[in-house]
Amino acid sequence: SPCLCGCCWALRPRYKRLVDNIFPEDPEDGLVKANMEKLTFFALSAPEKLDRIAAYLSERLTRELNRHRYGYVCIAMEAMEQLLLACHCQSINLLVESFLSTLRLLLEADKPHLHILATSSFVKFANIEEDTPSYHRSYDFFVSRFSEMCHSEHEDLDIQNKIRVSGIRGLQGVVRKTVDDELQVNIWEPRHMEQIVPALLVNLQQHTHTSRYAHTHVESPAEQTEVCFRELLSRAAYGHITNAIRPVLMHLDSHSLWEGRSFAVQCFQIIMYSIQSQHSHLVIQQLLGHLDANSKSPASVRAGIVEVLSEAAVIEATGSVGPTVLEVFNTLLRQLRQSVDYQLTGYYDNTGKRETTSAEEKTLQDGVIKTIGSFANTLPIYQRSEVMLFIMGKIPVPGIYPALGSLEGSRMIQVMLLKSLLQVSERYESCNLLTALPSSFLEPLLSFTLMEDPEIRLLVLSILTSLIDRRHNAARLTAASVMFDVSVLELKEDRCSRQDNLFIRKNAQRLYRHVYLTCKEESSGRGHYQALVTLLAVLSVELANEEVVVDLIRLVLALQELALSPHECLSVFNRCGVHAVCAAFLNLLSQLGPPPPFHLHITQVKTKCLMVDETFLFVQSKICEALTGSSYSAHTERFNTPYTPQLTGTHTHTHTLYSLVFSLDLFLRSISVSVDTLGGVEEEERRRRMQVVERFQTAPFEEIAAHCGTSLLQSKLDQVFDLIIRPPPSPSGHSPPRSTPLYGIKFPDLCVY
Repeated sequence: SPCLCGCCWALRPRYKRLVDNIFPEDPEDGLVKANMEKLTFFALSAPEKLDRIAAYLSERLTRELNRHRYGYVCIAMEAMEQLLLACHCQSINLLVESFLSTLRLLLEADKPHLHILATSSFVKFANIEEDTPSYHRSYDFFVSRFSEMCHSEHEDLDIQNKIRVSGIRGLQGVVRKTVDDELQVNIWEPRHMEQIVPALLVNLQQHTHTSRYAHTHVESPAEQTEVCFRELLSRAAYGHITNAIRPVLMHLDSHSLWEGRSFAVQCFQIIMYSIQSQHSHLVIQQLLGHLDANSKSPASVRAGIVEVLSEAAVIEATGSVGPTVLEVFNTLLRQLRQSVDYQLTGYYDNTGKRETTSAEEKTLQDGVIKTIGSFANTLPIYQRSEVMLFIMGKIPVPGIYPALGSLEGSRMIQVMLLKSLLQVSERYESCNLLTALPSSFLEPLLSFTLMEDPEIRLLVLSILTSLIDRRHNAARLTAASVMFDVSVLELKEDRCSRQDNLFIRKNAQRLYRHVYLTCKEESSGRGHYQALVTLLAVLSVELANEEVVVDLIRLVLALQELALSPHECLSVFNRCGVHAVCAAFLNLLSQLGPPPPFHLHITQVKTKCLMVDETFLFVQSKICEALTGSSYSAHTERFNTPYTPQLTGTHTHTHTLYSLVFSLDLFLRSISVSVDTLGGVEEEERRRRMQVVERFQTAPFEEIAAHCGTSLLQSKLDQVFDLIIRPPPSPSGHSPPRSTPLYGIKFPDLCVY
């Protein structure tokens, strides 16, 4: 009866009556606010009842859910939220277990709006700060369920997007709730990251049009994903970076997203900008390792990873790529060498089944070279110097350094490594050229100016110019001619520093020699002559003093004689090019400080043809006269000695070394020739030997090594020692063993010359 029911209801515990009272007769009326206030007051007054209140609310919600009375379900969920927000932190644990069980129930239901409701409640819970530790909570289910929601393929696009956005927000809530709680499950474990990261990337990958949501006020999954992804990465500590990045690499691999490149770049831009800057090098190291792991992947995949590396290096803000700086460049250079192998064979694996093309490998190589420059530009100056020396040591030189199996392969890797050096040198800024161009770097670099390949020579000239050009005048000098106006240049106002003077005194003759010999190369083109003018101009701007200016003029006059010499096998084009270098450079030099008579003489010369007429040539006597009476007077006597290429420094030692080789060769020949025949050497043999002598006296070490190979000296020495050690035959025809070899005998001092 109604009376009995009323009596029974009155006998129920008070907390149950208070809970029942918050539900209206019509669910559309919503939560009864006055009764909710009474329930909240009771819960705060008797916190020991919180667990019973939460359990009963959960029971009511479950009953309403089973009856499909979703309005009452929403009311029960709202009541639990308000209790959570109202309770003190120390009491919240009494509510949480029932609250999370209720959320699981809603998330397991087959109703999208309930999933969205549960996720919204979880996010509110995640934003509550707790002071007391929680020992028994598990969020594994929520990680899995929210990740699954991120992959929703609901047929209604708007509902699909709402579910995905809810899933993303749910993952964001899990991260916030667990990342700072050491007693909770470690969200950075691979099993969790392998669910969370792909779920985010799938939505980040979808570039949904903003206009679709402009009128419906539905948030884009991609936008919400980026917010969540950034927050996740920003909370990653040092030991978590690897676990967070590995699923990104796996996702890009499995969905072939390296080849598109744009998404991969976008993804790692978010990563690099979001993580703590001191952890940036860990991301770069993982990318380098992934590049190595994909060594046998198509060129498009490798090029995509390299492009991401390049962009990551640009963003990297700490100025260092970690403790293994050279390993970064070692990996990139290894990729270059490997790409050359693939290009030459036409296959990117060892089985000869997976074909590649020169165009694809060339794209990769250009990307690697660009990336080398990007990495180098993040380094401090002293590390860039180390990088340049490191790259120089990797360049194959025939007969000296390890080369690839073929001459074409060696040439290709030489070109690419020199291009890499150029990338590093273009932004290298140092006030001390002794540091920028140490002998250990300058000498092997200059040796490449004498190689037959014109592209290699041009690259070397560009590298030299970029390292010496500290005021960035080279770009302004690219169109230098006899009409060039030096007012456009950024000129130095002070005299050369002590370090600059030391550099030019130490290396001037070496630089001049290579300029001179480069002009003699028949394969030089317009670009080479333009590069020579630029190099000489930069030298005169950066390092010029009176002595240097006079030596540069002597060099130019020698070049003019070279162009006029009938003994040189130069084409008409080459002779014109050398004359053009002389005219353009002297015109520029005449505007940089020498007295007006010098400028007057330069402007009077008409360089229009190759006729051997004084009006078309620069005259040494007139130049000397023009400099008389100025600060250059003390050095004009140097004009009495025409410029000739000189060997200095290491070249002197290598010249002596190969002179020894040649002397040994002559000695061996003389042993096998009788005294009677020594005076009758044929003219052809004499001429051949003179050519050999001239080569060993003038050619650089690297050129001779390339021609002879490194084993020549050792083989000749072995022959000589064999002859010395072997005792002469005895009268009996037998050679008794010698107890002490000749070279081991000690002679009296008076016998030593």
